[in-house]
Amino acid sequence: MTTAGGALEDKAPNAPMTAYQILIAISVGHMLNDTIQSLVPSIYPILKQSYGLTFAEIGLITLTWQGTASILQPIIGHITDRKGQPFSLAVGMGFTLAGLLALSQAASFPLILLAVALIGIGSSIFHPESSRVARMASGGRHGMAQSLFQVGGNVGSAIGPLLAAFIILPGGQGAIAWFALLALAGIIILLRVGFWYQTRRRSLGGKPLTVIPSAHSPRRVGVSLVILSALVFSKFLYMASLSNFYTFYLIEHFDVSVRDAQILLFVFLGAVAAGTIAGGPIGDRFGRRNVIWFSILGVLPFTLALPYVGLGWTIGLSVVIGLILSSAFPAIVVFAQELVPHKVGAVSGLFFGFAFGMGGLGAALLGAIADQTSIEFVYRIAAFLPLVGLLTVFLPKDRRV
Repeated sequence: MTTAGGALEDKAPNAPMTAYQILIAISVGHMLNDTIQSLVPSIYPILKQSYGLTFAEIGLITLTWQGTASILQPIIGHITDRKGQPFSLAVGMGFTLAGLLALSQAASFPLILLAVALIGIGSSIFHPESSRVARMASGGRHGMAQSLFQVGGNVGSAIGPLLAAFIILPGGQGAIAWFALLALAGIIILLRVGFWYQTRRRSLGGKPLTVIPSAHSPRRVGVSLVILSALVFSKFLYMASLSNFYTFYLIEHFDVSVRDAQILLFVFLGAVAAGTIAGGPIGDRFGRRNVIWFSILGVLPFTLALPYVGLGWTIGLSVVIGLILSSAFPAIVVFAQELVPHKVGAVSGLFFGFAFGMGGLGAALLGAIADQTSIEFVYRIAAFLPLVGLLTVFLPKDRRV
């Protein structure tokens, strides 16, 4: 269907075949974007040592970076629902490039905040429209397309710390500038996606696609979106405790070197990528509500055990937690898109933005708690967050695809 401004949906009786080339391209673009994005938490040990930052200031960096993306994503999604912007993906990567170069030269805490804000703006532009492109190219296999799109970001998030360990750690803050090459590659790839998107819109012209309306009342839809937001809150607040403070926990608790800690963070983020690519297709086959239920609540025994085990078990449990917990997000996004099928961009922006915001807010909150207590204490209290998964019982049963 074309909305008043020309946005497109892909739930048509004669929907096209899955455009795998575009899905792969958007996934690769997501990988490059998030590889750069993940450099921000990866260089925290360097910034902390170089500028004498506290854990609260580290959390403030994350809050600025992810908070910028959180505020802007739903707004940008709403705008693109009214009028699609095929080349906004490349523009977003341009902001990321500018922030990356600024971060490599930042010489003070305020300049660091400005640089990460630019990176956050780039992310806020990229995610809503790229999620729409993934749905457009899905050929109706929305869960699979969302997983393929998201796993690119997860792979990038996993690669970032590894590259930081072997490039930025020995080269220092200035070595961040080398990653401008990745941003340039991303701009080229996303321009290609933009041309496909533009051609697709023109080819449909006055032939609107049909959007299957939500099967639920506005009140039920509203309650369900609130529940999904609460589930995203629990997931990403806990993920913030691992992605932002896991290296510090390994260094302080087990006397692991900075490089080894970065490699172990890569292992955890690799498990997150694997879980993400599994979550969407499983949701297509067995129902998204079932995936959400298992993913968020099912991880509880492992999060409860994590703060009390040795190094070997910590590594193993982090992999299991990453696999299980990450499988929920593709299912949550597609579930929300199907609740409000005529507002794909706004809904995608809302949930991606809320995820970023919860990660940033969680990092700031948990950082302040760690300053007053310890990182070990943070993991003990964060372990109970998956209990929020009990709210899944109030979600409507989705139809099996």
